[in-house]
Amino acid sequence: MSRAENTRSFTRTLTGGFRKLALAAVLVAAPAMAQAPAAAPAAPAAAASAPAISAPGAARAPDVVTRATDTAAGASAGAATAAVPAAAVPAAGGGYTPMAPTAGKGQPVDGGWTFQDQYSPIGEYALWMHDAILVPLITVISLFVLILLLVVMVRFRRGRNQTPSKTTHNAMIEVVWTLLPVLILVGVAVPSIKLLAKQYKPAPANALTVKATGNQWFWSYSYPDNGGLEIVSNMLPDEEAIKRGEPAQLGVDNRMVLPVGEPIRLQTTGADVIHSFAVPSLWFKLDAVPGRINEKVLFIKEPGVYYGQCSELCGARHGYMPIAIEALPRPQFDAWVLAKGGSLKSAKPAEAAAAVPAPAAAPAAAASPAASPTSGASPAAAGASPAPTASGAPAPAA
Repeated sequence: MSRAENTRSFTRTLTGGFRKLALAAVLVAAPAMAQAPAAAPAAPAAAASAPAISAPGAARAPDVVTRATDTAAGASAGAATAAVPAAAVPAAGGGYTPMAPTAGKGQPVDGGWTFQDQYSPIGEYALWMHDAILVPLITVISLFVLILLLVVMVRFRRGRNQTPSKTTHNAMIEVVWTLLPVLILVGVAVPSIKLLAKQYKPAPANALTVKATGNQWFWSYSYPDNGGLEIVSNMLPDEEAIKRGEPAQLGVDNRMVLPVGEPIRLQTTGADVIHSFAVPSLWFKLDAVPGRINEKVLFIKEPGVYYGQCSELCGARHGYMPIAIEALPRPQFDAWVLAKGGSLKSAKPAEAAAAVPAPAAAPAAAASPAASPTSGASPAAAGASPAPTASGAPAPAA
């Protein structure tokens, strides 16, 4: 083989090698080139609304892409901010801070001999019935019976009545002692039945649902309306409770947190034996029976911390199952739910998805109206067909 043929063969080999390297480089760069239009889909749309561009116009394409991308990012940020529920704002502004208990509110007091002060409408009605109807009635009847006993003991003793009376019937007395107790019982029955009806009135359909489960020997609280959030509550040691400013044997590590000023559907059940969920200052008591769901409405009028205990003998540590309810305004309750990893009942799935857009999809959706503000809903802006690029080839779909 001559030198000229050797040179041509070497040249063909070298050229073939360069072509293979170039093809490999194109294949490596292809994924990145295919993803570029997804990050800024507004540039092809803007180019489609204009006539065929020349070479100088092609050099300005990066500026158009940059401006469209900035506009899309701004619109996307605005849409995401608008989609965030208003109740989620307090979480970003400081989150949840446990409330300190108020001395004498929602807890026993030294020297107390009557019911605790009530902080629910049902509790206020029940306390009024006790103080205004039952106590006066009991007092009057007790004094009347005591006076009758004293009169009988003095007037009808043996020394004063050597010959006792043989009277066996008296129509007036019999009518009085029959009708008077009936009227008294009716007077007590009317507010009593009204109180029972108030306690077992069903909760509204949109009421928050909270489920309390009694365990040996602690409570667990679940919030099915807030993403299934679950809290386990155990009694604090006396030293730790006093250190936190809470009453001994009533303080817990995790409280049941509820919104104030709205009806709450509180359900109870037992995981092992029968327990009883009781909070005296809220006039609430409901048994927690294994295999059964009991339900009542709880309404708390004022923010605060309210303490209770299991009131059904449930084993060796029955006396160490305290209950602590922390009632907060709705914004603070929502902040607590978010701080615990739950979700807000008011946030619909579509709103939650819009609040956290995908990195590429959200800017693409917001950039469509921003890329051609004067052209209206044109097919190019709406993504009906890919717009030609400077080279004349259709842009790859996002």
